[in-house]
Amino acid sequence: MEELDVLVVGAGLSGLGMGRWLRVHHPRRTFAILEARGATGGTWDVFRYPGVRSDSDMYTLGYGWRPWRRRESMAAGSDILDYLRETAAETGADAHVRLHHRVVSADWDSATARWRVDVAVGNPQEGPTTSRTFHARWLFSAAGYYRHDQGHDPVFVGRDDFAGEVVHPQLWPEDFTHSGKRVVVIGSGATAVTLVPALVRGPEAASHVTMLQRTPTYVTSLPQVDTSALWIRRLLGERRGLAAVRRRNIAYAHWMWERARRDPEGTRRRLRAEARRALPSALDVDIHFNPPYDPWDQRLCLVPDGDLFRALSSDRAAVVTDHVDRFTRTGVRLASGTHLDADVIVTATGLELQFVGGVDLRVDGVTVDPGQLLTYRGAMLSGVPNFAFALGYTNASWTLKVDLVCEFVCRLLEHMDASGHAVVRPLPDPDTPRRPTEFAAGYVRRAQGRMPDQGEAYPWAGVTGFRQDRRLLDEQPLVDRHLHFSAAPPAEPRVATRLVEVAR
Repeated sequence: MEELDVLVVGAGLSGLGMGRWLRVHHPRRTFAILEARGATGGTWDVFRYPGVRSDSDMYTLGYGWRPWRRRESMAAGSDILDYLRETAAETGADAHVRLHHRVVSADWDSATARWRVDVAVGNPQEGPTTSRTFHARWLFSAAGYYRHDQGHDPVFVGRDDFAGEVVHPQLWPEDFTHSGKRVVVIGSGATAVTLVPALVRGPEAASHVTMLQRTPTYVTSLPQVDTSALWIRRLLGERRGLAAVRRRNIAYAHWMWERARRDPEGTRRRLRAEARRALPSALDVDIHFNPPYDPWDQRLCLVPDGDLFRALSSDRAAVVTDHVDRFTRTGVRLASGTHLDADVIVTATGLELQFVGGVDLRVDGVTVDPGQLLTYRGAMLSGVPNFAFALGYTNASWTLKVDLVCEFVCRLLEHMDASGHAVVRPLPDPDTPRRPTEFAAGYVRRAQGRMPDQGEAYPWAGVTGFRQDRRLLDEQPLVDRHLHFSAAPPAEPRVATRLVEVAR
């Protein structure tokens, strides 16, 4: 059994970032970063499909305290993975990572004011794992919001009849080749719009790729190399220039989002006009790039230098908007009766959401059901002591929120040290209203009831932008009436009772 001050779950962008914050701001605290897989990097090590890249600009997806210095504003997944691992090595966070440590359960014990964390150690693909127990004063979930071991893979009638290969992007085989093959990509989100141009590029290109979408997505182009950012860096110098570009990009992205929310019809027209200019006239933009929802009801898809539009303008790629009727031996039959011939079908059908990495979370033996609780400042769960989590934005770069949450937790730890507190938990008023997240993406709707709800007002309401979040998390008073502190473990385990009351 190992005693720690902080236990971090997950060694991706969030976990490695938290490692840096603890090293810099709490150098005397003991902590470990537990990673279930055999490598660091999280998302950027999980996804290996052709063309995998960022769908945010790297000046804001990179850490604020270690700016992205390469030329590409939208970067390849391998370059992002290198950046993360270089950062972890420079900050010393990688020395705290324990690979092949999968957290199975975490149970807060009010009698000792500790988390008891049970972990399976070892690679299950190489043999049986062993069990290990950690005790920690704080638990920080940096496991993201989706399952790493599988994606959303809906049942398609006739799947077993298909004579070709069916591949999910999240489990892309290392030795798989698409060279010279007819490929149908089912999906219209960020993964699909990345795959289609990648599959028709280079010497290993597919003979033809069809993007089969049930519902269109808003797509807009951004330059892969932001020449204005390079000019600002030369003018102001690297340090000041990178900071200025980051501030500019944060402000511009927020302005674009606010503009879309104020004038959804105008934004819709502009995005359709962009698609019309970039695509051949024979391709009906009103069918294939005109979603039935408003811009930013779901995340916009960014394509570097319009690569998706270029691919669809060639004879190597096409887009079809229809429903799948069934798989056949030679491809996909659509609800309209059309048949798409295929040697390979890629099911780019999305993610399976999972909170806290699927850990069995308990307080004094009472199971914590995140779907019954509220998020506090987008970083903690109502009624759960000494616990925080990192989840990024849907309308901005993930890292912007992660850095704010890490800083907030470090400030909270400093306050508890100074005031002699051992335990903190956020508790809402009994009549606090609740509502699910309003983000309309399919993977979010599928997870309703399994993810925490929000309140109507701050600190329980979800915050939609970095600038507002920074004011509320970083600049507002750290302590409010909803944070309940105690200096020592209570005489009786009242937390479990209160947790059940909050859940109700």
